[in-house]
Amino acid sequence: MSVFRPISSSISFPQEEHRILKIWKEGNIFQRSVEQRSDTDRFVFYDGPPFATGLPHYGHLVASTLKDIVPRYWTMRGKKVERRFGWDTHGLPIEMLMEKKLGLSGPTSIQAYGVDKFNEACRSNVLTFTQEWEQVVTRLGRWVDFDNDYKTMDPSFMESVWWVFSELWKKGLIYQDFRVMPFSWRLSTALSNFEANMDYRDVQDPAITAKMPLVDRDETLLIWTTTPWTLPSNLAVAVGAELDYVRAKKEGDDTIYIVAKERVKSVLGKKCTILSTLKGSELVGCRYQPLFDYFTTERPNAFVVIASDHVTTGDGTGLVHMAPDFGEDDFLACKAAGIQVLQSVDDEGNFKSSVRDFAGQNIKAADPAIIRMLKEHGRIFKQSTVQHSYPYCWRSGQPLIYKAVPALFVRVESIREKMVEHNDSIHWVPDAVGSRRFSNWLADARDWNISRNRFWGTPIPLWKCTSCEAEICVGSIAELEERVGQSVADIHPHKIDGLTFSCPHCGGDAKRISDVFDCWFESGSMPYAQDHYPFEKKDQFEANFPAQFIAEGLDQTRGWFYTLLVLSTALFDRPPFQNVIVNGMVLAEDGSKMSKSKQNYPPPQEVLEEFGADALRAYLINSPIVRAEPLRFQKSGVRDVVRSTLLPLVNAWSFFTQYANLDGWSPADLENAPSLEHRGELDRWLLSMLQSLVKEVNDQMEGDYLYNVIPHVLAFIDHLTNWYIRRSRKRFWSSNEDPIAQADKASAYATLYETLVTFSKILAPVLPFLSESMYQHLVVETGCASEDKTSVHLCDYPEVETIKIDVELEKEVALARQVVRMGRALREKHKLKTRQPLQSVTLVHHDIAVRTAFSNQSGLIAEELNVKEVRIEASDAELTEVHFKANFKRLGRRFGRNMKQAAAEIEKLGRDEWSVLQSGGSVQILEQDIVAEDLILRREAKNDVLIETEDALLVALDSELTPNLIAEGYVRDLIRMIQNERKEQDLQISDRIALQVRCSDAAVRAAVESHKEEIATQVLASSISVSDELTGLQGVDFAQGILAIQVTRVS
Repeated sequence: MSVFRPISSSISFPQEEHRILKIWKEGNIFQRSVEQRSDTDRFVFYDGPPFATGLPHYGHLVASTLKDIVPRYWTMRGKKVERRFGWDTHGLPIEMLMEKKLGLSGPTSIQAYGVDKFNEACRSNVLTFTQEWEQVVTRLGRWVDFDNDYKTMDPSFMESVWWVFSELWKKGLIYQDFRVMPFSWRLSTALSNFEANMDYRDVQDPAITAKMPLVDRDETLLIWTTTPWTLPSNLAVAVGAELDYVRAKKEGDDTIYIVAKERVKSVLGKKCTILSTLKGSELVGCRYQPLFDYFTTERPNAFVVIASDHVTTGDGTGLVHMAPDFGEDDFLACKAAGIQVLQSVDDEGNFKSSVRDFAGQNIKAADPAIIRMLKEHGRIFKQSTVQHSYPYCWRSGQPLIYKAVPALFVRVESIREKMVEHNDSIHWVPDAVGSRRFSNWLADARDWNISRNRFWGTPIPLWKCTSCEAEICVGSIAELEERVGQSVADIHPHKIDGLTFSCPHCGGDAKRISDVFDCWFESGSMPYAQDHYPFEKKDQFEANFPAQFIAEGLDQTRGWFYTLLVLSTALFDRPPFQNVIVNGMVLAEDGSKMSKSKQNYPPPQEVLEEFGADALRAYLINSPIVRAEPLRFQKSGVRDVVRSTLLPLVNAWSFFTQYANLDGWSPADLENAPSLEHRGELDRWLLSMLQSLVKEVNDQMEGDYLYNVIPHVLAFIDHLTNWYIRRSRKRFWSSNEDPIAQADKASAYATLYETLVTFSKILAPVLPFLSESMYQHLVVETGCASEDKTSVHLCDYPEVETIKIDVELEKEVALARQVVRMGRALREKHKLKTRQPLQSVTLVHHDIAVRTAFSNQSGLIAEELNVKEVRIEASDAELTEVHFKANFKRLGRRFGRNMKQAAAEIEKLGRDEWSVLQSGGSVQILEQDIVAEDLILRREAKNDVLIETEDALLVALDSELTPNLIAEGYVRDLIRMIQNERKEQDLQISDRIALQVRCSDAAVRAAVESHKEEIATQVLASSISVSDELTGLQGVDFAQGILAIQVTRVS
């Protein structure tokens, strides 16, 4: 009677995963895995909220995989790990989609349409793709609570954001200022400095050098710019007061130009004539003729040379065109000189009516017309193009500008040192992201603009008195209700902007300012707002802050990671999280950015249903992406995971099932299994390797080094399939009639069963589906699971059993496997089939401990390499001649000009010197100590031996073939042919056969006759007949003749 359900080695992983999803759902396994753990022992995980305005892509799947593996692991380690999904529902992504859907463009059209209708449209559409997200995330195998999710548009979340702001307000960390900020004219709002750094692109822009003739002096200033559209707003020219400038003429031009001395030849040419030199301070106060006359009356103190410390001579002319509306340095320098900004461009990026020649035109589109007009007026000295890196709006994809606007700021610079200090306490994986990239970013962190001139977002809770201009910060819904004298259910702008209250200072009307929060302020408030802190769950939050783990992409170093740290430092003077894994970007196979329009990547759902989620998960976390490096996604890479990882494991699982059913073995037989000390060496080795794996994986998972887990898993699967099972096959085939063989078989079954079950638990966080399939099959379906352990994910994670680890045995087998690998490489290189026995292999190593290991494993080595004898030597003197060359990379600098002489001396070294070097000593060459690493060793084999070397180990095969060896080779080949025929006939492993061997080569027939017993045992032959009669049979070339076999089932 079969104990185990048969497992096919041709399993459909996607089909099996759907079966497991059903088991999880019907058994409520996720919820049970969380609820069974104690509230007092939590592992706190924060999940950064994505936008639900598009379908999940591979970048989301990478982060989702990381966010699933770590919580699953710590849950199995006994921690209570709640995993709430969150949605970023406010801000530019949904507003842009709704503008497009409603046929709107910019704030003016939105206001005409109606802010209330626009916001309600955003509310109705912002969760369009939540169902698709849930389907894909669930299909990936990620366990997360969608039913208890949080949304940034929920009143409870928004109220906590108000509280965060009010706390910063009380601490004096909020201020309003008029500054030049990154500005998206497509979205009509300022952005923060970190948002401006999210999307830099290499672009070509016009570069012009313009003439600025001085008033009352026959001299012309030259200024250079890559933003011609800012020239109509030029109000000054800046120089460096201490920089040297020259009055010079260009060849063939009588005009006297003024440029920086260091730039004169670059600007005017090598054949220019320098007339005199002067300091920049001598130019300060000089007036010049404006390029355009739009503001000569409005700004009478403008169009003058001013001094500024930001002027350099790295490029351009050394004289800087100043448009204070559009540059921070320009703004500050002109402000110091008493020159006020103009506000000549509106919030949609169009020139205002004051710029009459270009009024209503988009600033970037106006570049050609501006250049053309300047040419017509003779004000262009030179025109070219330049390629440079320029910031783009991370949401609209349009180029940003810098524009002077009023905004609210968080005083980040005042807490910057504390942020750096807190960052030092965070464990970053990889470390360089935190210690270099993020730390460097923090060192230059600027005050954060948190206000946006938009509509669908959390309104900034500042009410300003229309009489005395006092500002009142509201920190909760209850406070607002008390001030306005009515209940408030929804605090979105269109719901509360009509609410006013009496100013506590003068009794005037207080009205809310119009701005909403930067959505990054909301996501940075997520640790508090997701649980409505401090209005609810106050004690629970404070007991579990900060988070122990978060994970997101590299771009979040200037996004969510940053805003979390700013707010937690400002609020609590603590880091917001303790550990973080940072992933890189997923690129298309050709290295380009993945693009839906270009269709340069396979849809995630397609990959999931072709190869399965486990394969995709393993592919992603065993790639450079979990080291914060880019990954060129290749579908073939996922296929390779199936081939190299999943299928070998399934084959091992299937092998066990097949033979256990054949012998009627069940888990109940574990009670009769031999104890560890009474198991054979191969079993003890596998159990040792298994426990070493448990220790290694726990170490790596505890450190969040997920990229080290899959390589160890792969190595163990190789140990299991290509060594343990392959070397144990005869044990499982052995007869139950032999007591010794039967005991050995029982040990093998127990060892393999224990290994597969434990391995399923090790794999559970990483490969949740296959591990569950194995556990269900081996434990649950056999009735071995307790009621609270009906899923592998309800089990405790394996803890290392050090008593089972035998380090010396692991080393011995590792050395033996190294020898086997080298010996097989020799056979392949010299076309000696593995099935062809050879007389001997000689192993040479200077270390006695290594030679002892070889001696202990000599029987295994002989069997694996198919040799009659294993010889072990300390010296290869009888096998090889040694020759030495200098390692020029190591010795070149040390010997310098004497290197040639040193190399010649090194070539004279012999075996005696090599013995000294091998033992860790050194030899003298030209009075310099030389060690083994300084040399390149080349060995030449003597006689007919074949040699292979790795470091200090030499493997030598005796390739001479005697008649007896050749005969044994025939028998091995024949056995393989018979086994293949058994498979072709679909015979069961227990079926016995009658065998007929027909061959025209007498030597082959003789070999079969002399090895009949061995052949019969190997192929389960009840009878074997041998002859040279081939009439009517279709044979194959074999040795020196033709061979045909006939296999007939007899039982």
